[in-house]
Parts: sequence; structure tokens; C-alpha cells
Amino acid sequence: MAIVYNEDEVDDATLSEINTTPLVDVMLVLLIIFLITIPVINTSVSVKLPLQTNQLQKMQAKTIVISVNASGTTYWLDTPIIDTQSLQNRLQEIALLSPQPEVHIRGDARANYDAVARVLYACQQAGIVRIGFVTEPQQKNQR
Repeated sequence: MAIVYNEDEVDDATLSEINTTPLVDVMLVLLIIFLITIPVINTSVSVKLPLQTNQLQKMQAKTIVISVNASGTTYWLDTPIIDTQSLQNRLQEIALLSPQPEVHIRGDARANYDAVARVLYACQQAGIVRIGFVTEPQQKNQR
């Protein structure tokens, strides 16, 4: 038994179907565009970060204060540190103490980030567990 179609009926049947290939292509292109642009949008959002707040804390006798001035010179209390290796050697000595003293880093706001990062890296390499940053309280009239 053979089914015979009229040519007019065949044309109507093919025209009634929706070709979804272009739709899928467009959706894939849009998906790729969104995947590429979303990280750019997230990093370019203007965000006002919170100002630093201070918690009053009594300085213990075993607290080590390391300062970095605007020119990048590092000081152990009031003594200048010659190089990063000598800083790390001193930090390794205090890391062995029990209880381990806390290290407070006083970084000048105008100092290069690299100088403060070297101090942090030396603390990490020495095994210092407690590190804090010393900041000034914000003025009440500044917002």
C-alpha cells in the first residue's frame, strides 16, 4: 500500500514546522556574550568601601611593632631593618616563643604597598600567627 501525497499538501506540511536552528544559534551567541561580560560588569561596579574602624586594645608587653614609613624603610620598634632577611630572622626568633607575641604593622598611608607586603610575607614565612594593622580612627565629621 503506497501513500500518495499531493505536492500542495507536502509544501504545507514543511511550512508548518518551525526551524529552531537559528534560534539555538542566537541563544548560544547571547549566552557566550553574557558569560564574557558578567565578570567585567562585576569588577567595574563603583563601590564605596567602608572606612577603617579602630577597636581600642591594650598593647601587651610582648607586642612587636613593625613600622613602614612613606619611603618604604622598615623599622623594628625604633630600629631600622637593613633587609628582609634580617627581619625574617628576627621574626623566626619570636615565633618560637610561647605564647607567641602579636605583630602590629604600622604602615604609612603614602608607603608603597610592596614594602608592607614584604613585611607580611616575612611574617608568614616566619610562622607568625597573629598579625594586626595599626590605623588611626576616622574623624567624626568625615563621612
